[in-house]
Amino acid sequence: MSKEKVHIFDTTLRDGEQVPGCKLDTDQKLIIAERLDLLGVDIIEAGFPISSPGDFNSVQEISKIVKNATVCGLTRAVKKDIEVAAEALKYAKKPRIHTGIGTSESHIKFKFNSNKDAIIERAIEAVSYAKSFVEDVEFYAEDAGRTDNEFLARVCEAVVKAGATVLNIPDTTGYCLPEEYGAKIKYLKENVTGIHKAILSCHCHNDLGLATANSISGVINGARQIECTINGIGERAGNTALEEVVMILRQHPTLNLDTNINSKLLYDTSQMVSQKMGVYVQPNKAIVGANAFAHSSGIHQDGVIKNRETYEIIDPADVGVNESSIVLTARSGRAALAYRAKNVGYELTKTQLDVVYQEFLKFADKQKEIFDEDIHDIIIASGIKIKSLA
Repeated sequence: MSKEKVHIFDTTLRDGEQVPGCKLDTDQKLIIAERLDLLGVDIIEAGFPISSPGDFNSVQEISKIVKNATVCGLTRAVKKDIEVAAEALKYAKKPRIHTGIGTSESHIKFKFNSNKDAIIERAIEAVSYAKSFVEDVEFYAEDAGRTDNEFLARVCEAVVKAGATVLNIPDTTGYCLPEEYGAKIKYLKENVTGIHKAILSCHCHNDLGLATANSISGVINGARQIECTINGIGERAGNTALEEVVMILRQHPTLNLDTNINSKLLYDTSQMVSQKMGVYVQPNKAIVGANAFAHSSGIHQDGVIKNRETYEIIDPADVGVNESSIVLTARSGRAALAYRAKNVGYELTKTQLDVVYQEFLKFADKQKEIFDEDIHDIIIASGIKIKSLA
């Protein structure tokens, strides 16, 4: 059975750049955009054109260089926003305008001082106007996560009739539980007339650490686009991490879902974005963190040395990491020490290993990690006579 495609909508250059201190200049954005295109991203949200002349210029220049992906510009449900976005996207091979409005009771009452019928009218007007400039129009129902499902379905049905090709269902505050978010997508799939004309999209924030889980729940229940960022970067606690959803779908073939992402470029892309934005990836970050394929527990190390799949569900090479790391600490066992010693040129017998291991523990109790150069010192300090293979 052929797998269904999940479109990857990358918003690193728009939502990701909203992190304080992460402002990128146009040249930096162009470098990242080219990499995202090479990575296999389907849609690149290049920016919010009306927000500043710099952002307008970045969206325009990105539109000129992207060869494969759709280039998207964000707007509010405001005519001037849409006009400016259309102008910024005029060089794109595949342009998309992303427009929308808040739909939750909170947004309608406090943000817009409006009512439900008026919100639907504004949504229709925005989509219809965007449609006069481009064929591909994505509508976002901001704070959909806290929007009543029946009203959300009314909004979605109205904008599909107006020409929306993608329906973005954001969990803007990161509040939904996976079952709740998945049920919302399922409800829309089953209750919006004309839903077959549009793609449902997941845009989940990570305030409660549920962004990835919610996005996966969304596609299991019928969404076919995930909006995400490299390293999960974004406002507050961030967005859905691109590398996580891509590898979850790939490691679970029974879901019958996959993406066009070249996963072997994930680690390198992660490092590039981290360096350009000045935001370091936490060591224990899934897929691309420094410790994602590192083992320091003796029990784990012994298992991985014997068979990598004992403790690793992903081959590091599949995401662009050269190999697993066997990190020597006071928690490491003899197998790990023998493995690392052999890597630097010492083939230890069992008797020699027992002696060297006791010396190793003395070193390991004094420092957090034992490096290759330390192994030579440990061998010497142990007093055994062994000829290096190096």
